[in-house]
Amino acid sequence: MGTAPAEDGTLRIGAPPRWLRVLPVALLGALILAQGVTPGDVELGAYYAAVAPLAALTYGVAGTAILATTVVVVMELPVVGSGTLVGAELGAVVLIGALSVVIAALQRRFRGRLVLARSVAEAAQLAVLAPVPGDVGQVRCAALYRAAQRGTLVGGDLYDVRNGPHGVRALVADVQGHGLAAVGTVAALLGAFREAVLDQRELRGVARRLERRLSLDAAGDDELFATALLLEFPDDGSWVRLVCQGHPPALLLRGREVRELTCEHGPPLGAGLPGQEPAPPSVVPLVPGDVILAYTDGVTEARDAAGVFYPLAERLAAWLAEGAVPCPQAVVDAVWEDLHRHAGAVRDDVALLALAPR
Repeated sequence: MGTAPAEDGTLRIGAPPRWLRVLPVALLGALILAQGVTPGDVELGAYYAAVAPLAALTYGVAGTAILATTVVVVMELPVVGSGTLVGAELGAVVLIGALSVVIAALQRRFRGRLVLARSVAEAAQLAVLAPVPGDVGQVRCAALYRAAQRGTLVGGDLYDVRNGPHGVRALVADVQGHGLAAVGTVAALLGAFREAVLDQRELRGVARRLERRLSLDAAGDDELFATALLLEFPDDGSWVRLVCQGHPPALLLRGREVRELTCEHGPPLGAGLPGQEPAPPSVVPLVPGDVILAYTDGVTEARDAAGVFYPLAERLAAWLAEGAVPCPQAVVDAVWEDLHRHAGAVRDDVALLALAPR
């Protein structure tokens, strides 16, 4: 049994496959039939002994004990078994069955511990990268995150949307690296962003706070940096202000068209450049019905079997041309499904954040 993120992004303990549950009973039935058609001097006792260990993988203590007992009874019936198991042979079969019951009990115990450990891990990771609500202030939101490292909910990508005294502000960022090694930096950047939303009047001030946080964390580590895109919406949703620090540009979906949001680019956070300042903010007017999609490079750098990168803007334009009505959740769902068809398994962290002012 394995553990992996489910489709809703939470961790689940995988149930044993159905064929594994059927296998012990099927094997016992096959051996009974085989013993009935083979000559009387041919014994299949060694094969019967495999039933109980197989049952221990899936059936629990009671089920394994029942199957182990059934094996002994069947092997002693002259009609379907050999009917000659005595002494050491019978003792060996009984011992294998008893050990199988012990194995089933140990497996149940450790599986319980695994469930508890996964529950704690899920709570901790969701506390770092909490789900984005459907509405933040006057902005409708939808987000999706899939970590490249199997069995984790958080890697090197992050996003957040917060309402504060200076409007609704959003962050999408990509920390160098992915997996559990990046979680500490992700948590630090999210904490800095949530504080800066409340006390920084300008969006560049939020970027400076993130730069300071990452610079402190990167002390002595020249390879730690992050790209980031900051967005700010006023209460009336008439425009969006952007500050881009080396991050892929957001896309604007308007009617049947898709275009990149033009903004000046600054260096990545933590790049360590002398006198580094955040990029100048860019303001883009919005109209009702606009949807903005921010993403990380795990989306556009996903490749198909032929090595072709995923053409995000082109695929979104084709989706709109088919008559789709863009809204944040529909955009996120459509991109993820299409990306999965294009590239198959996720090999890098993927983050999507769609925003639509009311």
